[in-house]
Amino acid sequence: MPYEATRRNALLIAALAPFSGGAVRVGGLLVLPPEGVSHDPGPGAMDRPERLTAVTAALAQARFATLARATAPRASLELILRVHSHALIEKLQAATPTDGVRWLDRDLAMSPGTFEAALHAAGGGALAVERVLNGQANNAFVAARPPGHHALPNEALGFCFFNNAAIAARHAMALGAERVAIVDFDLHHGNGLQEIFWNEKNVLYCSTHQSPLYPGTGAVKECGAFDNIVNAPLVKGDGGDAFAAAMRERILPRVDAFRPDLILVCAGFDAHLHDPLGGLRLVEEDFRAVTLRLMEIAARRCGGRIVSLLEGGYRPEDLGASVTAHVGALMEA
Repeated sequence: MPYEATRRNALLIAALAPFSGGAVRVGGLLVLPPEGVSHDPGPGAMDRPERLTAVTAALAQARFATLARATAPRASLELILRVHSHALIEKLQAATPTDGVRWLDRDLAMSPGTFEAALHAAGGGALAVERVLNGQANNAFVAARPPGHHALPNEALGFCFFNNAAIAARHAMALGAERVAIVDFDLHHGNGLQEIFWNEKNVLYCSTHQSPLYPGTGAVKECGAFDNIVNAPLVKGDGGDAFAAAMRERILPRVDAFRPDLILVCAGFDAHLHDPLGGLRLVEEDFRAVTLRLMEIAARRCGGRIVSLLEGGYRPEDLGASVTAHVGALMEA
């Protein structure tokens, strides 16, 4: 049997084998970007490097010392092409400046390190999927930057260059996972994920998000070709009670019934009360609570396998505190 087929089968066996009561618990994984790779849109940008500085500082606390750590590798062309076109890759390469900042549109800026940072963000998600599916980690959090859930197959959008979660989902399925659920609690709707997986019955995409708001998609009636899209829009001013109700009544039951082999989380924290882009009023405990609910489903349906990827969150101090709450909950697996 060819090497790739043998490796894929081995991962599938590990991924789909239920955990026994006496199984060895290997712990969680943090996937961090490599030193020296920086996406810097310049002064005044929302998606600024300080976001990642706050996240890495939060995860350097002693309480996270037991977590395994890995450096996000550079995604291969094969990984990117599972979701995106050659044309987009070539466009981004050609647009990369040798110095300074080049704005592609009002929400999309490239610095000399942006293209490399985007490749490593996508590669980090793929690595986390591999480690979780093959049993090297119970679950994983990927400090991905730039974010990804707005990126379309042929277009970068809304701070996003490559769709990290979509690439992770396709990679999981290439390794043998039959059904992948994606839960997105970013302030903004993941229009890229919805479009990419609209016609894929084995991928369930679920989103809470503020509406109306950029990018203007995510209505309840948008259900996908196989009823595999679940949108639960919230309105400006909604807080933890409305968020919890949307999860409890619309999203979590669908994830549970889907019986996924892996749950991916688009962990956007710009729904936080103090976030400069948002109008929702969530706090750290809301992110912790939904993480615990997702873990309950994952434990019941897929051996606890969750891979979470950072999306939004644009006030660094609140982002650090929210990531602390989210990853702290994941550690309770």
